[in-house]
Amino acid sequence: MMPEKEKWKLFMELQTLEDCGVGIWIEGQVSNPENVMQTITVNEESDYMRDYIFKEGVLQEIHFDKITNQ
Repeated sequence: MMPEKEKWKLFMELQTLEDCGVGIWIEGQVSNPENVMQTITVNEESDYMRDYIFKEGVLQEIHFDKITNQ
């Protein structure tokens, strides 16, 4: 189980990015910091990869995609 401190650290990081205009996505859907935090902490047996989307050197979006072993 992810410690509460780590959950809120993730939430605050994502909230700061969202406040700066960065779009947040999870599994191909537009999302928000709270939803990402809940999804990642509920699915602890799954790993999520971050994908940073830049346009002209400026961070535009951050995507969280579940890593699956095939």
